[in-house]
Amino acid sequence: MTRTRRDLIRRAAVGGGAATLFGGFGFNPLVTAAMAKEAGKATRPLKAAFSNAGLQATWCAQGKQAAEYWGSLFNVEVTWFDGQLDAVKQRSAIDNMASQKWDFVAIQAFGIGTLTAPVNKMIDAGIPVIDMDTLIAPLDTIKVLTFLAPDNEFMGASVTQALVNAINGEGTITMTQGALGHTGAQGRARGFKSVVSKFPKIQVLDEQPADWDVTKVARIWETLLTKYPKIDAAFFHNDDMALAAAKVMQAKGRTETKIGGVDAMPPAIKAVQDGQMYATVRNPSCRIHGGAIIAGVSAVINGAKTGTDIPKNIITDGPVVTKANADGMLWMEDQFLI
Repeated sequence: MTRTRRDLIRRAAVGGGAATLFGGFGFNPLVTAAMAKEAGKATRPLKAAFSNAGLQATWCAQGKQAAEYWGSLFNVEVTWFDGQLDAVKQRSAIDNMASQKWDFVAIQAFGIGTLTAPVNKMIDAGIPVIDMDTLIAPLDTIKVLTFLAPDNEFMGASVTQALVNAINGEGTITMTQGALGHTGAQGRARGFKSVVSKFPKIQVLDEQPADWDVTKVARIWETLLTKYPKIDAAFFHNDDMALAAAKVMQAKGRTETKIGGVDAMPPAIKAVQDGQMYATVRNPSCRIHGGAIIAGVSAVINGAKTGTDIPKNIITDGPVVTKANADGMLWMEDQFLI
């Protein structure tokens, strides 16, 4: 069944039906009609450079797989510049990227403002730049082709609300944040706070950042579990951090905490199915990275322009994942569709 589905996708992409294709498989048809305006397969081989925050993160690794898969459909060779979950190392990688010639590039910055100079250098050279997931710089200050990202505030609020409901609106909760300079993490924190502020019987015990680093998460949670005899719920800015903390909780016999994450990566979905996690929410890595391929091809081959053909900001939301819909979410991810 998987092979048949992917054959269908390949035929649609190569045949020039990209807008219709994505409209049928999770993309908003109006948005994708603008994104993929007669895109189809590139009529000549294209070279694209991609970078995301760091391939140590499951979300980033899945995004790389998706970009390479959609690149193979659209005649795009993808070269990767790993951010290594380090702003300085990613800046060095993007400086290297900017010294070369590309048909288009797509970047998820580790932190806002860290890559502005080399990205502007590429934009000034006429290379379309697609921004993914977190802002390279405020959109009104940089001429990126488009910004593909979820509504991070919605994601943070929706998982926090699920956790609050699970503890009946009272008790203790924590938030383990990502990198504070990451605009996605900032939005998730706002979403968390917007929910807990409505529940006076909920006490927030801790809001430390762990910078997406699972080793740092383990250290933080060793301390939290020693300090607090009861933690009713815990919200994490991504699934990798949630699962790292869950291992510490299990080792200490503290499995009463309701755990929520962000990204809905396969290991987290399985943890939801097993009851190890209560909920997560899909940050659609495949649509973001695959959409960057389509936007780049549209710009290079069809001359698509920001604002007239491609929206400057494309929202790529996904649903909250619980036991009720986990099976379907795993299947969709396997197809690189969501």
